[in-house]
Amino acid sequence: MRKFLVGSDWWTDCDDAVAMRLLARAHLRGEIEILGIGINACMSYSVESICAFFHFEGIDNLRIGIDKEATDFGGNPPYQKRLANSYNSPQNNENASDAKSLYLDILQNSKEKIEIIEIGYPQVLAEVLKSDKKLFESKVSKVWMMAGKWDEQGGKENNFKRNERSRKAAEYFCKNCLVPITFLGFEVGESVLVGGNLDKDDQLYKAMHDMGCENGRSAWDPMLVLTAIIGDESEAEYDMVFGTASVDSLDGSNYFEKDEKGKHAYLVKKQPDEYYKELINSLIK
Repeated sequence: MRKFLVGSDWWTDCDDAVAMRLLARAHLRGEIEILGIGINACMSYSVESICAFFHFEGIDNLRIGIDKEATDFGGNPPYQKRLANSYNSPQNNENASDAKSLYLDILQNSKEKIEIIEIGYPQVLAEVLKSDKKLFESKVSKVWMMAGKWDEQGGKENNFKRNERSRKAAEYFCKNCLVPITFLGFEVGESVLVGGNLDKDDQLYKAMHDMGCENGRSAWDPMLVLTAIIGDESEAEYDMVFGTASVDSLDGSNYFEKDEKGKHAYLVKKQPDEYYKELINSLIK
């Protein structure tokens, strides 16, 4: 069974919630195993709310870590407090592990290689790589990352450009990570709106309603996560452009040098938007 570490900003937007449902259901079906989740944008109820979300999905006792210094990414989503108040979580921001330490512990103790999914900001990944590059390269087989805007040189996307820490982390990670990375960029998910088919008593519907997105939200994170779960970009109906990605730490703009032998790749849709929308909606209903 393929095993994953998952990084998320956890609800500075609600596409993370759709992505987490896809992960939870794949985990419960025995297709993958979620070894731990690192939250890389710290808000008041981050850990309690994600524990509540997975509890209601049918999963308890996940290992959760958080970057407690990541209070500068913004956001005060109402669904976090509502979810946190709906479940008496044993984990909270105060007693949760540091996300970097959690990743290092899981990597050090794993007897097999692990894949990493990142649908948030890159600073935890960058710190883990910087802390023990040899460990990262020996234990991580692949990184799946929702980040960047790859349909233009100098594109800018939130997960890279949000603030100084994310920009510097993105530059470092892209420059120094020798493990293969597949990027799904802003341009891929923007026009694919998912989650508009949910029942009103569904916790995911309520989260999306709280964001004003009950009729659907751009599928950046769900599309990346589903591709990672499938584990094959072509099977997931994407073409890949190989090369080397880079990020400017001053403004977060991203660049890509094409090279068929490159360890980085970004995704290009092979199907119309409706294909990805219908597939994801069928899996989250």
